[in-house]
Amino acid sequence: MTSRPAFLRGRAEALADEPAADADGFLLDDLDRDGDQLDREERAALRRIGGLSTELEDVTEVEYRQLRLERVVLAAVWCEGTADDAENSMRELAALAETAGSEVLAGVIQRRSNPDPATYLGKGKAAELRDLVIAEGADTVVCDSELAPSQRRALEDVVKVKVIDRTALILDIFAQHAKSKEGKAQVELAQLQYLLPRLRGWGESMSRQAGGQVGGAGQGMGSRGPGETKIELDRRRINTRIAKLRREIKEMKTVRDTKRGSRHANRIPSVAIAGYTNAGKSSLLNRLTGAGVLVENSLFATLDPTVRRAETPDGREYTLADTVGFVRQLPTQLVEAFRSTLEEVGDADLLLHVVDGSHPDPEGQISAVRAVLADVDATDVKEVIVVNKTDAADPEVIDRLLRNERHAIAVSARTGEGMDALRELIAVELPQPDITVEVLVPYARGDLVSRVHESGEILSSEHVAEGTRISARVGADLAGELAAYVL
Repeated sequence: MTSRPAFLRGRAEALADEPAADADGFLLDDLDRDGDQLDREERAALRRIGGLSTELEDVTEVEYRQLRLERVVLAAVWCEGTADDAENSMRELAALAETAGSEVLAGVIQRRSNPDPATYLGKGKAAELRDLVIAEGADTVVCDSELAPSQRRALEDVVKVKVIDRTALILDIFAQHAKSKEGKAQVELAQLQYLLPRLRGWGESMSRQAGGQVGGAGQGMGSRGPGETKIELDRRRINTRIAKLRREIKEMKTVRDTKRGSRHANRIPSVAIAGYTNAGKSSLLNRLTGAGVLVENSLFATLDPTVRRAETPDGREYTLADTVGFVRQLPTQLVEAFRSTLEEVGDADLLLHVVDGSHPDPEGQISAVRAVLADVDATDVKEVIVVNKTDAADPEVIDRLLRNERHAIAVSARTGEGMDALRELIAVELPQPDITVEVLVPYARGDLVSRVHESGEILSSEHVAEGTRISARVGADLAGELAAYVL
């Protein structure tokens, strides 16, 4: 067996070195920072067993084709950028493959102006890839681009093992990690949208025809025709399922919009955390709120958005929303399916854009995230670049990021460095109450007093016989409701 390329060693080097763990696998220095993390035990309770195929002979037995990821060889075409860019992309693909549960054996990169329209790598290199697959004993080839159906079929004919692309790999990871009903529906919708134009590629059996009586006996004269081909039947079933999933997701979006509308009605400011996958968004949320959400050194550990309440140092409440991580070439099907979830970012008052300062290409991460934010119309939100993992990053890289980004701060969610400064920055950037009021609120209207404490800035407060005398700065809406009690 040939030696593994240097850029694929050590969990693909795309993930930071993991700290020591106790006997149950929990990170020893994370327990105090990240809370109970109840999801971790559940996720760790199931392990993939090598050698068990999940292939199905008939694609109609499930809504989408199951993937078997065990021993894989990676393949990429380098068309633009530097050699470092190409190797960083390959490292990320290796980390994605390992997150999906596979063992990465080797990787190859071909320099071409464009991918071969027939076999992606080119006929000669595809034959060399076949030799590498045999030498390594691999059962799957993963390509670092989205393949056309014809490219996938042609490359499989050469290498004689299953070929999947980057999009299918990311979809498989999402399918493993989705936990909520909405998350599962969004992932299934993305998978079906990916599968629909590729049905013809799953085998010659798709050309079978179902006779006119296949739907049931006694259909009568004139109904006995050639019937649907199997691919037509599958396409119709998938389209029906897609329509149903879209309706369900739309209904779930209505529920979330109602909750979001309630927060806006109470004038509670909102902060969204977005960024590249594995940049430390969930760790940052736990540091700021003690939410105890799952923190894992893997890609796409968080798929289901988490919203928690937090307080600024001066006592004002705001909500903090953790969102799904982004990645280069994030499948368009996923962006569309998760659009309703990503709207949390577009409706926020402030965006904390978390960047992994220890990553080989943090600027590339920033560009990839901003591209996705543009797709969901979230570019108008006030953005703060939060450079995370300063404890593991090169100080020169941190300085470069802070110089190049107009609004940036450096922190470490692991050690707590810079977190107090981040809290102060959030307090400054959130909408400030700007109307000064002097009111005497009757004790029967304690709800107004509570809202002043939640969303306003108390200058002075005194309890007198007639009620609570308050001097405060509040927003326009609350000032209108307090107008009847102005002194």
